Amino acid sequence: MAVDYAVIVVYLAGMLAVGWWGMRRARNKSEFLVAGRRLGPAMYSGTMAAIVLGGASTIGGVGLGYQYGLSGAWMVFTIGLGLLALSVFFSARIARLKVYTVSEMLDLRYGGRAGVISGLVMWAYTLMLAVTSTIAYATIFDVLFDLNRTMSIILGGTIVVAYSTLGGMWSITLTDMVQFVVKTIGVLLLLLPIAVVKAGGFGEMRDSLPTSYFDPLGIGGETIFTYVLIYTFGMLIGQDIWQRVFTARSDTTAKWGGTVAGTYCLVYALAGAVIGTAAKVLFPKLGSADDAFATIVKEELPVGVRGLVLAAALAAVMSTSSGALIASATVANNDIWSRIRGITGAASDGDERDEVKGNRVFILIMGVAVIVIAIQLDSVLEGLTVAYDLLVGGLLVPILGGLLWRRGTVYGALAAVGVGGGTVIFLMWKYGVLANEPVYYGLLASLAAYVVVSLATRPTDEAVLANWRERLAGRGGDEEPASAEGAEAVTAGS
Repeated sequence: MAVDYAVIVVYLAGMLAVGWWGMRRARNKSEFLVAGRRLGPAMYSGTMAAIVLGGASTIGGVGLGYQYGLSGAWMVFTIGLGLLALSVFFSARIARLKVYTVSEMLDLRYGGRAGVISGLVMWAYTLMLAVTSTIAYATIFDVLFDLNRTMSIILGGTIVVAYSTLGGMWSITLTDMVQFVVKTIGVLLLLLPIAVVKAGGFGEMRDSLPTSYFDPLGIGGETIFTYVLIYTFGMLIGQDIWQRVFTARSDTTAKWGGTVAGTYCLVYALAGAVIGTAAKVLFPKLGSADDAFATIVKEELPVGVRGLVLAAALAAVMSTSSGALIASATVANNDIWSRIRGITGAASDGDERDEVKGNRVFILIMGVAVIVIAIQLDSVLEGLTVAYDLLVGGLLVPILGGLLWRRGTVYGALAAVGVGGGTVIFLMWKYGVLANEPVYYGLLASLAAYVVVSLATRPTDEAVLANWRERLAGRGGDEEPASAEGAEAVTAGS
């Protein structure tokens, strides 16, 4: 294992070094939060794929393959479909808005007053997403170093918090590109073919397993429908995803770069399911399906390759964790804290360095909170379900309604957030966190509230809509130029 340890240590040290390098380029708010809106197609595609394919997509995707066979690909597949839909239909408009958060978009569209409540829901979602990603460190470091759960979470979480705090989105972008390459090599080019060969090839896999393992719908129609509601729609509206869209240097980059990333996700989904199916042949009686990834890596891969594949799993977790962390801090600072300061009269303009410093402080605070909560929370699935149910049930309707329906009003948006989010919370209490009913009925209640209240209230002021149309056309908004060094760095990824 000495070679494997060396691979992991070099990888972790490299992440910190990239974070330090990124700190020198994050000189204003735009560079720190959205990488100066300067990412070219190659870097944009790689970083977008990195953030959406986290520990749940890698370790969880293999686990679903172990449990259900090829149909276990559906969870990650719906993530890819959501990213494709976002990229093709919405990303160009989102990129042209030149905002930093989803709540800022809602304020632009509805004329203010929607941002604080939506910000609270989005903050809860991004915080829980960061927490569930951080919990996944426990599995990886237990295999690597035989560390206990608490120390694993602290070690992995501290590294992510460190490089995210140092360089913001620049550091996260650069580390995500490294993580994307490591995941591609480790999972697609190494683990996938080795697992299939070790299992005796597809013929032996078919002979050894029930036919249901090769049924594309074997996981069940209701489960697939739920995945679409939670993950496909969740990809359309999450702050962590939108914040990456904001990094694109043009709407064309956002559209086509995201399409490439979404297609990559579909391939990754099938790869995870095949690896899990192979693990079922090799280790048919594992105690937990989630142990399939770690077991096949530990038992079947040669020294050195094992270290690289475990680094790939670590990369998957880190990319999602860092993206969710900066999203949570951005929402907390820009949508919640800044508004509270404005209400109390404590807001001040400040200079760009103060803004960067303030966002660094919030990343550090959110990072510590994420580590503490992750240590206390046992179930990754429950945390992830709470996050996505609140996001989809509370915010999907007012966000997509604002983009697609001119008649939607601020009161309709507020009603949709309140009624949808409240319904989700109530039904989670009644049926349980993992039940399907909360997101089903929460989404329907949110839609009904949005339509009824919007039609019952005065239309949005024409001046607000005119400003909205101007921003959708790419006129106005944040136009801060990127530094020369940042522009040079991005040119290499164009």
